[in-house]
Amino acid sequence: MIVLAIDTATPAVTAGVVGHSASGVEVLAERVTVDPRAHAEQLTPNVLGALADAGLTMADLDAVVVGCGPGPFTGLRVGMASAAAYAHALNLPVYGVCSLDAIGVDTTGDVLVVTDARRREVYWARYRDGVRVDGPAVAAPADVPPGAEAVAGSREHAALFEVPMLPPVAPTASGLVRAVEWTQPPQPLVPMYLRRPDATPAGAGRS
Repeated sequence: MIVLAIDTATPAVTAGVVGHSASGVEVLAERVTVDPRAHAEQLTPNVLGALADAGLTMADLDAVVVGCGPGPFTGLRVGMASAAAYAHALNLPVYGVCSLDAIGVDTTGDVLVVTDARRREVYWARYRDGVRVDGPAVAAPADVPPGAEAVAGSREHAALFEVPMLPPVAPTASGLVRAVEWTQPPQPLVPMYLRRPDATPAGAGRS
């Protein structure tokens, strides 16, 4: 199975082409651009670039996997809308996963995964040997439950927890594919915002 994996829940705009089979996953190509303000501009070039690097085309794809957050509203919807559009146009199944799982699945031990939630907060989840045991949630770093042996995710925020840092720092194509429950049918894509978007319609909240 050839899978297109994309994520825009963090400043990293990730697109990868992954071979998935009963024996595991193989990353055939991956493009990552770190730019928190250019998700829409960078995602399609990264998708097309990864396909070209793998020597494949859209017609070779069998499924699409997308990170559904938690993440900021604007960036997150770019990846999810694109994944849904690719899947619809190509008549492919699309699987949504927690973007933090795509980081945590690559870890061992008791690990805290954090990404930037802005407003001096982080999105976080706790993993034990790659399996999520708590979260996802959003909180100030001081309010995140303590006790993890290591932290993965945002370098800037990882330093606040005074434990060793592990890779990866953002969702990977491999992690996205391995976070999917492949034995279950795909479910409707639901974004994990965890709070209301910063932008509101003009006049909202007025009585």
